[in-house]
Amino acid sequence: MGLRLGFLLAGAVFAAVLVVGTAAKPDAEARWRPALKVTGAVDVVGPRKDGRLVIASTQGLFLYRRGGALTPFARGPQGFVPPIGETYIALGRDRRLSAAGCRFRRDEVYVLDPAANPGVIKVDRQGHAQRLVSFPGYFLSGITFDHIGRFGSRVLVTALANDKLTLFAVDCKGRSRVILQDGQKVEGGIAVAPASFGRFGGQLIAPDEFGGGIYAFDSRGRTALVARSGLPGGADLGVEGVGFIPSGFTRRGTAYFSDRASPGSPTPGTDAILTLPGVKLQRARVRAGDLLVATEAGAVTLAIRCVRRCTVRRIGSGPGATHGEGHVTVVQAREEAGQATRRGLRSSLALSSCSSRASRCASVLFCSDRRERTVE
Repeated sequence: MGLRLGFLLAGAVFAAVLVVGTAAKPDAEARWRPALKVTGAVDVVGPRKDGRLVIASTQGLFLYRRGGALTPFARGPQGFVPPIGETYIALGRDRRLSAAGCRFRRDEVYVLDPAANPGVIKVDRQGHAQRLVSFPGYFLSGITFDHIGRFGSRVLVTALANDKLTLFAVDCKGRSRVILQDGQKVEGGIAVAPASFGRFGGQLIAPDEFGGGIYAFDSRGRTALVARSGLPGGADLGVEGVGFIPSGFTRRGTAYFSDRASPGSPTPGTDAILTLPGVKLQRARVRAGDLLVATEAGAVTLAIRCVRRCTVRRIGSGPGATHGEGHVTVVQAREEAGQATRRGLRSSLALSSCSSRASRCASVLFCSDRRERTVE
């Protein structure tokens, strides 16, 4: 793999270019496998506090716990009605914006209405939907939440007009601020990099499915080319989704990617949520802080690691028919368990421990009551 690093500083735009040759196919690739049938699967993010993932589809929103069944979410008269298009989603975090006089709340879902009435729809934890902001005249191509804080802990939206990017940061009252205008076209699952991701820590990372580049955008509107994928580009072909390996990731974790049936596309899709087990990621020498990038056609998967410089490796692929959409979401096993499940486990352990000491308690019931008050 040949690497050439160059830097270009021109006006307000700083470009850090890492040119990468075609990623060689490894001897033994990690393979994405369909785990769940979802008609019109568009995106998967999470987990929520309870450990469940949020899935967006042409049917609406669903909640899902690994190994369980789909649970419809945000239905009913005040619920979410899916618009036409790629309704990518982002999951909120608890963040209070003092200057704005409002706060984001954990597990709120932010959904793109990409084309018909461009904007962002907020769905609260009870499943009630309302429009947060509108962006008339744009095609909305990506959304994520700034959990690091370099953009002021806001919802970040990539919007296209005449094949040029406008990057918006939206606060909890729906007020938007332009970060960048006339920028590099990007589309798909986007993510904010952890602080450990070299010089790009805290920046917005987004793919360009046509040119094959992975780009970084900072809070001052500067653009950097993180890496070239070296993979074929074009409509419904190139790099589509990105996601980071979380800290503490183990072999028991899982990566998720949506595969949408798309008749007439180069790859037809299968209407499924694909999974890649943590054990296979570890065998591919992927570690916390690495960026996973998957293509729309075939879910060809790269691992990008940025420290002083960035390196790119091809580590896997999906079924040949895969038509990937949205984010690559990587989850630790303990996050999927959910806080409620973990609390129940700790309570059970406390009760078990207390029961074993019953001879020192007036009664097992009294002992368990006393112990359970100290849990959480």
